[in-house]
Amino acid sequence: MKSKKSDKNPNIFLSLEDLLRFEWLSSVINLDSGKQKSNSVLAGRYASRLRGRGLDFEEARPYVIGDDIRNIDWNVTAKTGKTHTKVFTEEKEKPAFVFVDQSASMGFGSKHKTKAVIAGELASIIAHKIKKGGDRIGGLVYTGSDYDIITPKRDPRNIIYFLQKIIEANNSIYEHKDFDFEKSLTEVIAKVNNIVTHDFVVFIISDFYRYSHSVMQYLSQLALHNDLVLIKVYDELEEQIPAEEITITDKTHQINLNGKNKKLKENLKESFSENYAHFKSELEKYNISIFKINTSEPVENQLLEVFSHYNQ
Repeated sequence: MKSKKSDKNPNIFLSLEDLLRFEWLSSVINLDSGKQKSNSVLAGRYASRLRGRGLDFEEARPYVIGDDIRNIDWNVTAKTGKTHTKVFTEEKEKPAFVFVDQSASMGFGSKHKTKAVIAGELASIIAHKIKKGGDRIGGLVYTGSDYDIITPKRDPRNIIYFLQKIIEANNSIYEHKDFDFEKSLTEVIAKVNNIVTHDFVVFIISDFYRYSHSVMQYLSQLALHNDLVLIKVYDELEEQIPAEEITITDKTHQINLNGKNKKLKENLKESFSENYAHFKSELEKYNISIFKINTSEPVENQLLEVFSHYNQ
Protein backbone atom coordinates (compact mmCIF):
# COMPACT_ATOMS: atom_id res chain seq x y z
CA MET A 1 0.00 0.00 0.00
CA LYS A 2 1.32 3.42 -0.90
CA SER A 3 2.03 5.97 1.80
CA LYS A 4 0.30 8.66 -0.21
CA LYS A 5 -2.50 10.18 1.80
CA SER A 6 -5.92 8.83 0.87
CA ASP A 7 -8.63 11.17 -0.35
CA LYS A 8 -11.12 9.27 1.80
CA ASN A 9 -12.48 10.79 4.99
CA PRO A 10 -9.72 10.19 7.62
CA ASN A 11 -12.34 9.95 10.38
CA ILE A 12 -13.82 6.90 8.65
CA PHE A 13 -10.95 5.33 6.71
CA LEU A 14 -7.34 4.89 7.79
CA SER A 15 -4.26 5.67 5.72
CA LEU A 16 -0.60 4.82 6.30
CA GLU A 17 0.28 8.49 6.59
CA ASP A 18 -2.30 8.94 9.35
CA LEU A 19 -1.00 5.96 11.33
CA LEU A 20 2.69 6.80 10.97
CA ARG A 21 2.18 10.24 12.45
CA PHE A 22 1.63 8.63 15.85
CA GLU A 23 5.25 7.53 16.09
CA TRP A 24 6.14 10.67 18.05
CA LEU A 25 4.01 9.44 20.95
CA SER A 26 6.48 6.63 21.64
CA SER A 27 8.70 9.26 23.27
CA VAL A 28 5.88 10.87 25.25
CA ILE A 29 3.72 8.10 26.67
CA ASN A 30 5.28 6.56 29.76
CA LEU A 31 3.91 3.04 30.09
CA ASP A 32 5.20 2.56 33.62
CA SER A 33 3.30 5.41 35.23
CA GLY A 34 -0.28 5.46 36.36
CA LYS A 35 -2.17 8.02 38.39
CA GLN A 36 -3.57 5.37 40.71
CA LYS A 37 -1.14 2.47 40.85
CA SER A 38 -3.38 0.15 42.86
CA ASN A 39 -6.28 0.50 40.46
CA SER A 40 -4.47 1.20 37.22
CA VAL A 41 -4.08 -1.11 34.25
CA LEU A 42 -0.39 -1.15 35.12
CA ALA A 43 -0.78 -2.92 38.43
CA GLY A 44 0.93 -6.24 39.08
CA ARG A 45 2.88 -8.28 36.55
CA TYR A 46 1.91 -6.03 33.65
CA ALA A 47 3.64 -3.01 35.19
CA SER A 48 6.74 -4.95 36.16
CA ARG A 49 7.19 -6.31 32.66
CA LEU A 50 6.97 -2.90 31.04
CA ARG A 51 9.27 -1.09 33.44
CA GLY A 52 11.35 -3.84 35.03
CA ARG A 53 15.12 -4.01 34.76
CA GLY A 54 16.42 -7.54 34.41
CA LEU A 55 19.38 -8.76 36.45
CA ASP A 56 21.03 -10.94 33.82
CA PHE A 57 23.21 -8.94 31.46
CA GLU A 58 22.98 -10.20 27.87
CA GLU A 59 24.74 -7.78 25.55
CA ALA A 60 25.47 -4.18 24.72
CA ARG A 61 23.82 -2.38 21.82
CA PRO A 62 23.99 1.19 20.45
CA TYR A 63 22.14 3.69 22.61
CA VAL A 64 18.92 5.16 21.19
CA ILE A 65 17.03 8.18 22.45
CA GLY A 66 14.68 7.08 25.19
CA ASP A 67 16.90 4.35 26.66
CA ASP A 68 17.48 4.49 30.42
CA ILE A 69 20.78 6.35 30.91
CA ARG A 70 21.40 4.22 34.02
CA ASN A 71 22.01 1.27 31.70
CA ILE A 72 24.78 2.90 29.64
CA ASP A 73 27.76 0.55 29.27
CA TRP A 74 30.64 2.95 29.80
CA ASN A 75 33.33 0.36 29.05
CA VAL A 76 31.95 -0.45 25.58
CA THR A 77 31.22 3.24 25.01
CA ALA A 78 34.85 4.15 25.77
CA LYS A 79 36.21 1.39 23.51
CA THR A 80 33.99 2.11 20.51
CA GLY A 81 33.61 5.85 20.84
CA LYS A 82 29.86 5.45 20.50
CA THR A 83 27.34 5.33 23.34
CA HIS A 84 26.13 1.80 24.11
CA THR A 85 23.53 0.56 26.57
CA LYS A 86 23.29 -2.73 28.43
CA VAL A 87 20.52 -5.14 27.48
CA PHE A 88 19.17 -7.43 30.15
CA THR A 89 17.35 -10.74 29.76
CA GLU A 90 13.97 -9.37 30.82
CA GLU A 91 14.31 -6.33 28.58
CA LYS A 92 15.57 -8.32 25.63
CA GLU A 93 12.62 -10.69 25.41
CA LYS A 94 9.31 -8.92 25.97
CA PRO A 95 7.44 -9.59 22.73
CA ALA A 96 4.12 -7.85 22.22
CA PHE A 97 1.09 -9.04 20.32
CA VAL A 98 -1.72 -6.68 19.32
CA PHE A 99 -5.17 -7.96 18.34
CA VAL A 100 -7.01 -5.30 16.31
CA ASP A 101 -10.74 -5.62 15.69
CA GLN A 102 -11.85 -4.28 12.30
CA SER A 103 -15.15 -6.19 12.13
CA ALA A 104 -18.46 -4.63 11.09
CA SER A 105 -19.52 -3.26 14.48
CA MET A 106 -16.28 -1.26 14.64
CA GLY A 107 -17.39 0.78 11.63
CA PHE A 108 -19.72 2.87 13.79
CA GLY A 109 -19.09 6.45 14.80
CA SER A 110 -21.68 9.09 15.66
CA LYS A 111 -19.75 12.31 16.00
CA HIS A 112 -16.04 12.34 15.27
CA LYS A 113 -14.26 9.11 14.33
CA THR A 114 -15.36 5.51 13.97
CA LYS A 115 -14.35 2.85 16.47
CA ALA A 116 -12.33 1.14 13.74
CA VAL A 117 -10.23 4.25 13.13
CA ILE A 118 -9.56 4.68 16.85
CA ALA A 119 -8.57 0.99 17.08
CA GLY A 120 -6.08 1.46 14.25
CA GLU A 121 -4.60 4.53 15.90
CA LEU A 122 -4.22 2.69 19.20
CA ALA A 123 -2.48 -0.22 17.48
CA SER A 124 -0.07 2.15 15.76
CA ILE A 125 0.83 3.91 19.01
CA ILE A 126 1.42 0.63 20.85
CA ALA A 127 3.48 -0.81 17.98
CA HIS A 128 5.76 2.22 17.82
CA LYS A 129 6.19 2.22 21.59
CA ILE A 130 7.16 -1.46 21.61
CA LYS A 131 9.53 -0.93 18.68
CA LYS A 132 11.24 1.92 20.52
CA GLY A 133 11.95 -0.44 23.39
CA GLY A 134 13.64 -2.84 20.99
CA ASP A 135 11.17 -5.67 21.49
CA ARG A 136 9.39 -7.90 18.99
CA ILE A 137 5.96 -6.75 17.86
CA GLY A 138 3.30 -8.60 15.90
CA GLY A 139 -0.44 -8.95 15.85
CA LEU A 140 -3.67 -10.16 14.35
CA VAL A 141 -6.08 -8.07 12.32
CA TYR A 142 -9.62 -9.38 12.63
CA THR A 143 -12.45 -8.61 10.18
CA GLY A 144 -15.01 -11.10 11.44
CA SER A 145 -15.07 -13.22 8.34
CA ASP A 146 -11.28 -13.37 8.05
CA TYR A 147 -8.03 -12.40 9.74
CA ASP A 148 -4.37 -11.68 9.03
CA ILE A 149 -1.57 -12.76 11.35
CA ILE A 150 1.64 -10.75 11.61
CA THR A 151 4.43 -12.77 13.25
CA PRO A 152 6.25 -10.83 16.01
CA LYS A 153 9.59 -9.44 14.78
CA ARG A 154 11.96 -6.62 15.69
CA ASP A 155 12.25 -5.51 12.06
CA PRO A 156 10.71 -2.00 11.66
CA ARG A 157 9.33 -3.17 8.30
CA ASN A 158 7.15 -5.59 10.22
CA ILE A 159 5.31 -2.65 11.78
CA ILE A 160 4.64 -1.15 8.36
CA TYR A 161 3.28 -4.50 7.20
CA PHE A 162 1.10 -4.69 10.32
CA LEU A 163 -0.27 -1.19 9.75
CA GLN A 164 -0.95 -1.95 6.09
CA LYS A 165 -3.03 -4.99 7.06
CA ILE A 166 -5.05 -2.83 9.47
CA ILE A 167 -5.62 -0.29 6.71
CA GLU A 168 -6.71 -2.95 4.22
CA ALA A 169 -9.22 -4.36 6.69
CA ASN A 170 -10.45 -0.91 7.62
CA ASN A 171 -10.95 0.19 4.02
CA SER A 172 -13.18 -2.83 3.33
CA ILE A 173 -15.09 -2.71 6.62
CA TYR A 174 -18.38 -1.79 4.95
CA GLU A 175 -18.24 -4.65 2.46
CA HIS A 176 -20.81 -6.86 4.16
CA LYS A 177 -20.11 -10.58 4.46
CA ASP A 178 -22.25 -13.14 6.26
CA PHE A 179 -20.54 -15.05 9.05
CA ASP A 180 -21.22 -16.49 12.50
CA PHE A 181 -19.73 -13.78 14.72
CA GLU A 182 -19.52 -15.78 17.95
CA LYS A 183 -18.05 -18.84 16.25
CA SER A 184 -15.59 -16.69 14.30
CA LEU A 185 -14.45 -14.78 17.38
CA THR A 186 -14.04 -17.95 19.42
CA GLU A 187 -11.92 -19.53 16.68
CA VAL A 188 -9.68 -16.50 16.25
CA ILE A 189 -9.07 -16.10 20.01
CA ALA A 190 -8.16 -19.80 20.08
CA LYS A 191 -5.73 -19.07 17.22
CA VAL A 192 -4.11 -16.31 19.30
CA ASN A 193 -3.62 -18.85 22.09
CA ASN A 194 -1.65 -21.03 19.68
CA ILE A 195 0.56 -18.15 18.56
CA VAL A 196 1.19 -16.47 21.89
CA THR A 197 3.06 -18.98 24.02
CA HIS A 198 4.25 -17.28 27.21
CA ASP A 199 5.76 -14.04 28.54
CA PHE A 200 4.06 -11.86 25.95
CA VAL A 201 2.35 -8.54 26.54
CA VAL A 202 -0.94 -8.93 24.67
CA PHE A 203 -3.25 -6.05 23.78
CA ILE A 204 -6.75 -6.74 22.47
CA ILE A 205 -8.43 -3.69 20.93
CA SER A 206 -12.15 -4.07 20.27
CA ASP A 207 -15.57 -2.73 21.17
CA PHE A 208 -16.29 -6.06 22.88
CA TYR A 209 -19.78 -5.68 21.52
CA ARG A 210 -20.41 -9.36 22.02
CA TYR A 211 -18.51 -11.91 24.03
CA SER A 212 -19.35 -15.43 25.12
CA HIS A 213 -18.31 -17.87 27.82
CA SER A 214 -16.05 -19.69 25.36
CA VAL A 215 -14.24 -16.45 24.47
CA MET A 216 -13.76 -15.69 28.15
CA GLN A 217 -12.30 -19.17 28.65
CA TYR A 218 -9.70 -18.60 25.94
CA LEU A 219 -8.86 -15.17 27.36
CA SER A 220 -8.34 -16.69 30.81
CA GLN A 221 -6.01 -19.32 29.29
CA LEU A 222 -4.09 -16.60 27.47
CA ALA A 223 -3.69 -14.66 30.72
CA LEU A 224 -2.17 -17.63 32.57
CA HIS A 225 1.31 -17.14 31.11
CA ASN A 226 1.05 -13.68 29.53
CA ASP A 227 0.15 -10.13 30.51
CA LEU A 228 -3.20 -9.36 28.91
CA VAL A 229 -4.69 -5.88 28.51
CA LEU A 230 -8.03 -5.18 26.83
CA ILE A 231 -8.86 -1.78 25.38
CA LYS A 232 -12.57 -1.18 24.87
CA VAL A 233 -13.31 1.35 22.14
CA TYR A 234 -16.77 2.86 22.40
CA ASP A 235 -18.87 5.62 20.89
CA GLU A 236 -20.68 8.02 23.19
CA LEU A 237 -23.97 7.25 21.45
CA GLU A 238 -23.65 3.70 22.82
CA GLU A 239 -23.56 5.15 26.31
CA GLN A 240 -25.89 8.12 26.07
CA ILE A 241 -28.25 9.29 23.33
CA PRO A 242 -28.86 13.00 22.67
CA ALA A 243 -32.12 14.64 23.75
CA GLU A 244 -33.72 14.32 20.31
CA GLU A 245 -35.32 11.75 18.07
CA ILE A 246 -32.73 9.79 16.09
CA THR A 247 -32.72 6.93 13.59
CA ILE A 248 -29.98 4.29 13.56
CA THR A 249 -29.49 1.83 10.71
CA ASP A 250 -27.00 -0.80 9.61
CA LYS A 251 -28.48 -0.85 6.08
CA THR A 252 -30.42 -3.98 7.00
CA HIS A 253 -32.26 -2.99 10.14
CA GLN A 254 -33.44 0.36 11.40
CA ILE A 255 -34.50 1.57 14.82
CA ASN A 256 -35.94 4.88 15.98
CA LEU A 257 -34.92 6.24 19.37
CA ASN A 258 -36.61 9.08 21.21
CA GLY A 259 -33.86 10.84 23.11
CA LYS A 260 -36.43 13.07 24.77
CA ASN A 261 -37.62 10.06 26.71
CA LYS A 262 -35.82 10.50 30.03
CA LYS A 263 -36.43 6.92 31.11
CA LEU A 264 -34.98 5.56 27.87
CA LYS A 265 -31.84 7.70 28.28
CA GLU A 266 -31.36 6.55 31.86
CA ASN A 267 -31.89 2.88 30.96
CA LEU A 268 -29.38 3.05 28.11
CA LYS A 269 -26.71 4.70 30.24
CA GLU A 270 -27.31 2.28 33.11
CA SER A 271 -27.17 -0.71 30.76
CA PHE A 272 -23.86 0.43 29.29
CA SER A 273 -22.32 0.97 32.72
CA GLU A 274 -23.59 -2.34 34.09
CA ASN A 275 -22.39 -4.34 31.08
CA TYR A 276 -18.93 -2.81 31.29
CA ALA A 277 -18.74 -3.30 35.06
CA HIS A 278 -19.79 -6.94 34.72
CA PHE A 279 -17.27 -7.59 31.94
CA LYS A 280 -14.51 -5.90 33.93
CA SER A 281 -15.42 -7.92 37.01
CA GLU A 282 -15.20 -11.18 35.06
CA LEU A 283 -11.82 -10.19 33.64
CA GLU A 284 -10.42 -9.30 37.05
CA LYS A 285 -10.96 -12.90 38.16
CA TYR A 286 -8.14 -13.82 35.77
CA ASN A 287 -5.96 -10.74 36.40
CA ILE A 288 -6.90 -9.28 33.02
CA SER A 289 -6.89 -5.48 32.80
CA ILE A 290 -9.25 -3.35 30.75
CA PHE A 291 -9.76 0.36 30.13
CA LYS A 292 -11.97 2.44 27.84
CA ILE A 293 -11.19 4.80 24.96
CA ASN A 294 -13.94 6.83 23.28
CA THR A 295 -14.26 7.98 19.67
CA SER A 296 -14.87 11.66 20.47
CA GLU A 297 -11.65 12.81 22.11
CA PRO A 298 -8.16 12.61 20.54
CA VAL A 299 -6.78 9.16 21.28
CA GLU A 300 -3.39 10.54 22.30
CA ASN A 301 -4.96 12.71 25.02
CA GLN A 302 -6.86 9.76 26.42
CA LEU A 303 -3.77 7.53 26.47
CA LEU A 304 -1.74 10.20 28.23
CA GLU A 305 -4.48 10.34 30.84
CA VAL A 306 -4.37 6.57 31.33
CA PHE A 307 -0.67 5.85 31.05
CA SER A 308 1.12 9.01 32.04
CA HIS A 309 1.93 11.02 35.11
CA TYR A 310 1.90 14.16 32.98
CA ASN A 311 -0.52 16.81 34.20
CA GLN A 312 -3.06 17.56 31.52
